Amino acid sequence: MKNYTQIIYRAALAFSPIFFGACTDHDPEMMDNKTTITIENVLDSRPLVQSGTFQGTGTPAVILPGQSVSIKFSAAKGEALSFATMYGWSNDLFFAPSNPGILVYDGAGTPIEGDVSSQIKLWDNGTRINQVPGLAVTHPGAADSKNITEVKGADAQGNTYLAASSLMQATLKYDGNSYFTLTLKNISGGTANETPFSPGVWSVSYIVGGNLLSPSPLYSEGMPTANGLTSIAEMGDNTPLTTYVKTKTGIFTPLSPILVVIYNGIDNPIFKVGENDRGEGLKRLAQQGNAADLAAFLKTKPGVKNAYILAAASSTVLLPMINGMAGSSVSQELSVASGDRLAIATMYGFSNDWFFTMVDNGVDATQKGDISSSIKLYDNGTALDQFPGAGITQFNLAGTPLAESKPIAAVPNPNPYTTLPAIADFIKVTLK
Repeated sequence: MKNYTQIIYRAALAFSPIFFGACTDHDPEMMDNKTTITIENVLDSRPLVQSGTFQGTGTPAVILPGQSVSIKFSAAKGEALSFATMYGWSNDLFFAPSNPGILVYDGAGTPIEGDVSSQIKLWDNGTRINQVPGLAVTHPGAADSKNITEVKGADAQGNTYLAASSLMQATLKYDGNSYFTLTLKNISGGTANETPFSPGVWSVSYIVGGNLLSPSPLYSEGMPTANGLTSIAEMGDNTPLTTYVKTKTGIFTPLSPILVVIYNGIDNPIFKVGENDRGEGLKRLAQQGNAADLAAFLKTKPGVKNAYILAAASSTVLLPMINGMAGSSVSQELSVASGDRLAIATMYGFSNDWFFTMVDNGVDATQKGDISSSIKLYDNGTALDQFPGAGITQFNLAGTPLAESKPIAAVPNPNPYTTLPAIADFIKVTLK
């Protein structure tokens, strides 16, 4: 799997104009006490938004000629579905789409439906000498040491094969709200290349700034096999590759530039649970990551002493941890007095309208230490939700949110789409 650190940092600049356009603001008003707020994106990110397995219904759980399996997944524009399954009656051949996988939207963002079999290829894992394919193949066979190559009509030993699309039929169906079902049918029965298909592995990569974080998630053509693919290609055992892919699957999201507000004598001026969006700018923050409207409104509100928008120096957005590298952070010196309250707000970037903010009436602005426990994730109720990081209408994935009108409420965890890390594993807020 390709390292995605450089992809992210190149993409961050591409995000900036459309993904959380923001500015900073510094009020010169001086007060008695000085404190510094620091906000960090501490998410240990992953490049794959979804992954899973598939298998037949019998024992062993292979997919025999005439049988089908289905994969249900969600995807944003530009994201692709990849999978791998063994050509069972071979030494080390496997079926997989060409990288990055099966694209599920056209250039206009319209879901693709119908037969996509032409995108499936037959590959040689390069770890065994190929015998004549068929039930009589001896496993594991003689060892070999070559790179992964596409089988184009014949393998290196001269054995012939029909096109993968003559052995496997792939049909894509759009289920609505960014969900798809890919059905794989074994149509090899009665052909010269009749074979069962093994249990397999599938994955969908995040896309960031137009670049897939994992453009070669399961294999790389022209490179040695890795990460457990050999177990599928030689034995039809998807366990090792499944274990590997699980370590690469999880949450990736930037945080938008951070809105920080200091207030006194009033309730939390940003929002209240159970209310609909007030039309004061929170909607734009929650849907687009742009806090400019809300900050401007707050500065006119009685009881608000100061409002800041804190953008990361090099990327504007606060990027998560990537391959062990620290995520982005921002800091701001604040002037506060006894009785002052503090609240922040920032968008869960790869959502439709989720935002992190303080619960209830914020926190005592004069306290010191880690105040992350006061943060919670809320749904603004102004846009139809989709799988975070895999939704066609998510603004920061080049989509247009679909409007809805619901009261602001905490995002459940687990939610209908995924299970999120603890809040403390997303965002850290410290007062010093």
